[in-house]
Amino acid sequence: MNRFAGVLSLLLLAMAQPAAALDTQRSGSLLDAAPALTGPSYYLQGNGQPMADAFQTHINQVAASPLDVVVLAASYGSATDPTPECDLIVQLANVNSCQTLVMVRKSGANDAANAAIVEASEIVYFAGGDQCNYVGWKGSLVYNAVLGVVARGGGIGGGSAGLAIQGDYVYDGCTGSVDSPAALKNPYAPAIHFTYDYFDWPPLKKLITDTHFVERDRMGRLMAFLARQLQDGVTKKAYGLGIDADAAVVIDRNSQGLVFGGPAYVVYADHPAVLCKAGKPLSYDDYKIWPLSPGTSFDFATHAASGFYLRDVVKGKIQGDPYAP
Repeated sequence: MNRFAGVLSLLLLAMAQPAAALDTQRSGSLLDAAPALTGPSYYLQGNGQPMADAFQTHINQVAASPLDVVVLAASYGSATDPTPECDLIVQLANVNSCQTLVMVRKSGANDAANAAIVEASEIVYFAGGDQCNYVGWKGSLVYNAVLGVVARGGGIGGGSAGLAIQGDYVYDGCTGSVDSPAALKNPYAPAIHFTYDYFDWPPLKKLITDTHFVERDRMGRLMAFLARQLQDGVTKKAYGLGIDADAAVVIDRNSQGLVFGGPAYVVYADHPAVLCKAGKPLSYDDYKIWPLSPGTSFDFATHAASGFYLRDVVKGKIQGDPYAP
């Protein structure tokens, strides 16, 4: 089935669905574009609203002619600005339209009209909010439509909670939120819960993303998350990508990432912890940390062989400044 036949099929199915399931606002052209796609491209931002220069690079990696963007949200924006992402995106070059699609209930992700809107887009951006709401969409019509956009060579990504769901391993927040001191004190704290096999983006294999990174001092909890993957037998090596507020990493189809706006950090754990046990402070020797300043590029296929520094965690305490060599 080609793209347009698929959209027609979903729209016909949507006619039988309750109209209330569709909650959307569109800016720009009411007609869909149909550009040739040159992605996929992956857009990863530490906080919510996209950065203009970074998102423009993302657009340019997806197509050379106008395209349609869909912003997916699981909660409403503010009353004064319910569509902050599209307000910015629609002003960028080669944007035909930007449509905000809000699904506050899981049933919305199985609404055929919602899925048709996603299917007709070239870039999908997950807004901030609560990543636990997003992981509940797995297997839905909207979720499968997102996979189809990327498979065609489109764009994918998100900010804040929308970033948190992009990695191979997802800290989903479904049992609560945890900060760095609590995670280092007990890497099996009840608030630490993961979702696996959600998305499967090639540049983000064996990787956990984290948000608002330096702003909220989240290095410690990312270290705990990585240690857990090794201790639990999920993998023998794991990567973390922490992106600060007002920072973004754009990764092209060749897995080459470029940093915009502010710092980002790649953290690597490639051996078991000294101690990673329920109710006990974490101890881990020699995390590798790559600091990525604005304008820095990073190969997410091979990972850098040099340019990192080392940090230990001893009885739940990071030894030295984790954000600088």
